[in-house]
Amino acid sequence: MTIQIGNTNEAEIAPDSFLPTEYGNFRIRITVDEDGKEHALLYTGDLSSENSPLIRIHSECLTGDAFGSMKCDCGPQLQAAMKEIQEEGSGAIVYLRQEGRGIGLKCKIQAYALQDIGYDTLDANLALGLPADAREYSIAAKMLKDVGVHAVRLMTNNPLKVEGLVQNGVNVIKRKPHITGVSSVNQHYLSTKSERMGHILDI
Repeated sequence: MTIQIGNTNEAEIAPDSFLPTEYGNFRIRITVDEDGKEHALLYTGDLSSENSPLIRIHSECLTGDAFGSMKCDCGPQLQAAMKEIQEEGSGAIVYLRQEGRGIGLKCKIQAYALQDIGYDTLDANLALGLPADAREYSIAAKMLKDVGVHAVRLMTNNPLKVEGLVQNGVNVIKRKPHITGVSSVNQHYLSTKSERMGHILDI
């Protein structure tokens, strides 16, 4: 279809687009939530035809995803998920705009500054008067159901993500451990998530 700029009905435009990556070819579609945040579904294959496709819910982490920070394991987790989904042949990453476990980038960097002087990742948030984890997953469930997915195999170490999907109508058939990016730099960070925040991490 030939599109004439300035004379195109938005309804005529496909809801998603082809996105080639170094890990393989994906398609990407965007969902805007009630607060105006734009969340992305990065997927491959026919998700609606799968009984329980492989899914990763990934919260935005600019420092890890884009800058390669080793303070966390976010960047390696995202890359590993993209690679594994391509190897599977179908699946999706729900990329949520919930930077810093939902506290935002500025507050996350302030929390980092507290971690630099000895606070752990949980106490740093609390010292700023912020919740340990402000994320919620109803938008993730909506994004999956919008493409016909009602049951998943979920790549996560965080039981709250499993609960968040189940409570919003998406059945988690299996939790698949997703441990990667562990280093001496983030060992304390990961230990805190395991010992104080309920993450299932055998490190």
